[in-house]
Amino acid sequence: MAESTPSPESPALLPVGALAELYLGNLLYALERCALSLDDEGKPADAAFYRGIGRQLADARGRATPPG
Repeated sequence: MAESTPSPESPALLPVGALAELYLGNLLYALERCALSLDDEGKPADAAFYRGIGRQLADARGRATPPG
């Protein structure tokens, strides 16, 4: 059986920024789930840290998207 070669569009070959942009929604969801878990554990400062990362990623995406 022949091995398949990833195409240039394959996520495995994307630079980290492009890969993060591709999966941004998933990353934001995971960061919020992490923050919720930390809140449940009584670690609000740690939760705020991960929410801050999510906020920075979301803000950066907003700045990168042209209006309209």
